[in-house]
Amino acid sequence: MKLKDIIKTLETFAPPTYQESYDNAGLITGNKDWEFKGAVLCLDAIEAVIDEAIGKKCNLVIAHHPIVFVGLKKLTGSNYIERVIIKAIKNDIAIYAIHTNLDNVASGVNAMICNKLGLKNTRILSPMKNPLKKLITFCPEEAVEEVRQALSEAGAGVIGHYSECSYNVKGFGTFKGDEKTNPAVGKKNQLEKVEEIKLEMIFPAAVKSKVINALINTHPYEEVAYDIIALENSDASLGAGMIGDLPEAIPVELFLKQLKKKMNCKVIRHTEPVKASVKKIALCGGAGSFLLNNAIGKNADVFITGDFKYHQFFDADGKILIADIGHYESEQFTPQLLIEILGEKFSNFALHLSEVNTNPIKYYY
Repeated sequence: MKLKDIIKTLETFAPPTYQESYDNAGLITGNKDWEFKGAVLCLDAIEAVIDEAIGKKCNLVIAHHPIVFVGLKKLTGSNYIERVIIKAIKNDIAIYAIHTNLDNVASGVNAMICNKLGLKNTRILSPMKNPLKKLITFCPEEAVEEVRQALSEAGAGVIGHYSECSYNVKGFGTFKGDEKTNPAVGKKNQLEKVEEIKLEMIFPAAVKSKVINALINTHPYEEVAYDIIALENSDASLGAGMIGDLPEAIPVELFLKQLKKKMNCKVIRHTEPVKASVKKIALCGGAGSFLLNNAIGKNADVFITGDFKYHQFFDADGKILIADIGHYESEQFTPQLLIEILGEKFSNFALHLSEVNTNPIKYYY
């Protein structure tokens, strides 16, 4: 088995198309065609994790956070990023990052936190905008069923819990092929008028190439006419953060105690409680302060995340309880999620949860 087999499984679960514009998810070092020997899964691909991979004879490190966010102009080992890259390359170790694309899928990082907290009725807190596209094509009536089915199998035509959704309008098309053509309908150098179906189907941007290939491979025409249109619709199955409900309302002090225990927190920084009891919980793994207004707008009692700055706590403004559990603490179960994703398909291969605590923050009691 090759590294690309592992990567394909990860990218099917969390397509790179869903990463944020600032991100650098994907293969950072190594080659997809390398033979797979084993993987270490971690939150951060620091030097100690690379050493761990070497010791366990693994040639792949799968990390949540990309070790490289911006371009490197030199590789002199002057900082920890350069040292990691140098060590990985010297030891033929591939580093793969699956970051905000894993944050943005409905079964990703935030769903893992929801499961740890026992939340019900979970949904995306801030649905992703512009993740959908629409395909418009024109097909002879006798071939439209085959084309529609192929597009559906490629991932088009899904709206919520409905599949094979399409819009069809009958009309006619005209064309005239020259001497170099071999038309499926009509003759060369002759204007043809053919009854056609205008077929429209939406699809996630992540499957664009599959949809186009399915169209071209099943459409009977020599030259296939089609349009791809970007949509401004939101997709409730993708986006940042999640919100859900506790099975029942509980006193806020008990909630904070349980949160600290379930998320293995050394400390929780939080604002003044607004209510005596809480039930609706919003959350975002990592640095999620940008979602505070979304949490308030959804009438959440609590917003859990990491990396809140001093002045940002004031933005709670007596409307919500902010609970900052720490960046590492909020994402610490992500490697376990990756094990679960890969373990279903590669149960007989060497997949190791890193034994290195990569949290750079220490606590003094």
